[in-house]
Amino acid sequence: MATLISGTPLLVQQWRALVNKNMKIASRNKRATLIQILAPFIFMFLFYVVEKTLSLSSWSLPELKAPPSTVVQGIPPCETKFYVKRPCFDFVWSGNSSRRAHDIVSRIMANNFGRPISSNKVKSFGTPAEVDAWLFNDPLRCPATVHFAEKNATVISYGVQANFTRTVKGGIAENPTMKFLVPLQVAVEREIARSFLGDDFQWTVGLKEFPRPAAPMGNYSVDDNFGILAPVFLFTITMFAFLFQISAIALEKEQKLRQAMNIMGLYDSAYWLSWLTWESLVILVSSLCTIFSGMIFRFDLFLHNSFATAIAFLLSAFIGKSSSAFRAGFWIFLIGAILQFTAQVIGPDSKKGRYLYFLPPSLLAHAIGMLIGDPETKNKHGISWKERAKCPVDSNCVLTLNDVYIRLIYTFFCWFLLALYFDNVVPSPNGTVKPLLYFLNPRYWIGRGGNTTQGGICGHNGSIPAPDHNPSTDEDVLEEENTVKWQMSSNEVDPNIAVQVRGLAKTFPGKLIIRCCCGCRRTDPFHAIKGLYLNVVKDQLFCLLGPNGAGKTTTINCLTGITSVTRGDAIVHGNSIRSSVGMSNIRKMIGVCPQFDILWNVLTGEEHLQLFACIKGLQPASIKQVVKKSLEEVRLSDSAKVRAGSYSGGMRRRLSVASALLGDPKLIILDEPTTGMDPISRRHVWDIIENAKRGRAIILTTHSMEEADVLGDRIGIMAKGRLRCLGTSIRLKSRFGTGFVTNLSFANTNSTQNSANKEAVKAFFKQSLGVSPKEESNAFLTFVIPRQKEVLLKRMLGEFQDRQREFGVADIQLGLTTLDEVFLNIARQAELETAASEGRFVTLDLASGTSVKIPVGARYVAISGTENAQNPRGVMVEVYWEQDDSGALCISGHSPERPVPLNVQPTLPVAPPKNLDRHIALGLVIDPSQL
Repeated sequence: MATLISGTPLLVQQWRALVNKNMKIASRNKRATLIQILAPFIFMFLFYVVEKTLSLSSWSLPELKAPPSTVVQGIPPCETKFYVKRPCFDFVWSGNSSRRAHDIVSRIMANNFGRPISSNKVKSFGTPAEVDAWLFNDPLRCPATVHFAEKNATVISYGVQANFTRTVKGGIAENPTMKFLVPLQVAVEREIARSFLGDDFQWTVGLKEFPRPAAPMGNYSVDDNFGILAPVFLFTITMFAFLFQISAIALEKEQKLRQAMNIMGLYDSAYWLSWLTWESLVILVSSLCTIFSGMIFRFDLFLHNSFATAIAFLLSAFIGKSSSAFRAGFWIFLIGAILQFTAQVIGPDSKKGRYLYFLPPSLLAHAIGMLIGDPETKNKHGISWKERAKCPVDSNCVLTLNDVYIRLIYTFFCWFLLALYFDNVVPSPNGTVKPLLYFLNPRYWIGRGGNTTQGGICGHNGSIPAPDHNPSTDEDVLEEENTVKWQMSSNEVDPNIAVQVRGLAKTFPGKLIIRCCCGCRRTDPFHAIKGLYLNVVKDQLFCLLGPNGAGKTTTINCLTGITSVTRGDAIVHGNSIRSSVGMSNIRKMIGVCPQFDILWNVLTGEEHLQLFACIKGLQPASIKQVVKKSLEEVRLSDSAKVRAGSYSGGMRRRLSVASALLGDPKLIILDEPTTGMDPISRRHVWDIIENAKRGRAIILTTHSMEEADVLGDRIGIMAKGRLRCLGTSIRLKSRFGTGFVTNLSFANTNSTQNSANKEAVKAFFKQSLGVSPKEESNAFLTFVIPRQKEVLLKRMLGEFQDRQREFGVADIQLGLTTLDEVFLNIARQAELETAASEGRFVTLDLASGTSVKIPVGARYVAISGTENAQNPRGVMVEVYWEQDDSGALCISGHSPERPVPLNVQPTLPVAPPKNLDRHIALGLVIDPSQL
């Protein structure tokens, strides 16, 4: 095994490689990177447009340095008021019991500036209460009223009243004070004065505003709009970067890229530090773009404050991790925006605000409000870096800008540490989980205790039912199981054993299915592995075969730490797979070629191997040479600089095989490594695997029986979660094959003579062994001889060789049946056992039109209800079965109906079908040994 670095040097090497990987991916995904960089400019432009639109529509007063004077005019006609009922009154007055009041009102009517007021345009009442009652019962009849109260001969008081409801007509707002109330007040005061001083008294009143700066007429100014919108738009910019972050991390999880790196020995600390470093650089660039775009659009926040301020705000982009990036980003943005508005309304000094102002969105809104400055003062210089710990001129100041920085940093580290913790204890596709208090275990920090089993947040499996452990009926499998159990009980450590699987079991719990009408049902648990016992010897290749769903990939996932174990254990070079420390040690000494290629499409083949070599811990000086040699071994030197996304399926598999062989691992696990390869490449990879056996153990899974036959030193076949047979290729063929295969080739090229010779040979084999040719051509015949005929085979072949020239046979070849036959027989037998245990039935439609319900897998079936005088025992058929793509048994045909022999005793199925249709007959099972 090559010398690998470890500890801090490996951490630094992995960190550099991962940051370099992120940089290359970003540089090659130009469109996404450009969008991320330009996003601040786009959002700032939208902010600028919205802010300018609001400023144009705001009600504001212009600056007024030398205000002009305006002479108050006479009482206007009531018809000039917006939305008045007709007939209307110019004004209404009370106090008509006073002679002096009558006189004053008459003077007002006669001396009104510009026009006299007729008597039908004025209405009088005795008291103010009567006026109010009239106004309530008949509103909108007059614009203003005046109330007189004579105190004595020299004193008379009055009060004026108007409808101050704001009305707008044709885009013009009516001002009832200046239009009706002031003219009425001036007329009343003028005529009261003249009643004491005489009619010659001149009375002219003018109005003049105070000089003023520009000021808002409503409740909000332009700066108020900025203070409300700035937190939302800046938070949107941070969330845009946040979406890119969680999308990148989620993509690596979805494509199992992190899983592949973990299997190679990646430190979690290196992984997160690399992302932290890279995203910090991205956020720095995004922050500078935000600042520059703010300066371009001349926002005071960016013109009068320090550059470091906006960078600190964007630290909130580091919070949270999610596997659904856009959904999580939307909800975080929505909740953050609500928190911003809530915090601005409540304020940091309230009891509830104390908790809100520990969240980044609230802190962002508060800090921006402080940086904008006081909009009522001319000197809106914001806050300089030196003044960050001081409160602005505000009596309500509770949090300074320095407090905001401290809280942002504090919350960042809190979220980051929580992310690390839950990444280790929550089940995920990245590997086995750690105990809830794993960080309190000293063994975790010192890297010892690889034999101590542990469980994570879902480590307790007491609620998951255990599979029925039925001891294997195969003698080789049973012997292997007993050997492993004896070694476990005696604590014997065999140095020649690389992997020892000890009763490994994996059960996936059932899922809760919710139906309509509030009904729910939980599906049955699925037992993927049912107590596997196995020794994998060093310097050998163990080939694990099985149909889809047999448990092969689940077994490998358990050995590599991808899937947690329900029961049992496995020891890999002295380390338990149920220990987090043990799994860390195992990953340093294994190489894995997964079932599906786990590659980055934008990285080249050379860059992949360089990255994996750095993660594996190869010496930096040797990485370049090792990568070059690995590419040459798998014949990818010419495509080393080509991106993996452009590779064919076979090239991607070769790259995965090269990755598995990096670092000279003690154990190599290859999950269908040659899938998709052409025959030449497949043969070349076989040579690589064969040469890799020396000094290490190899576990290989494949669907190619030829590959298993060529490479496997020992072969095991799994089906339905159990190991069904175990041994060398020859032993499996001799025990589970259909028998022997005899190939005959004929020497005579004359077709007539050949036909005669073939007929003679077929008759000889039929008479001697009772077999017919399985395959036949012009010059060849192939016979399959059952194992039961083995005792007759020697005598028959001797006789056949003596008559070889008579039969015109040029060559005789005798061999065992292929491994394909063994595989199909084992898979079929497992399916039969499962069907029998589950009591499954299918309907067989006979050629005669009769339908029969028979157990799945039954070969000979007697049909109930067919007894008659001609066939007193009824009739029977032989059912032909085959397996579909999923491995399930299905009927392919049946023999003609024939009478049931007298010596045969058909039996009812173990579990007859329920609710059998009266038009369908029940099939009775016949034991083949009775025929």
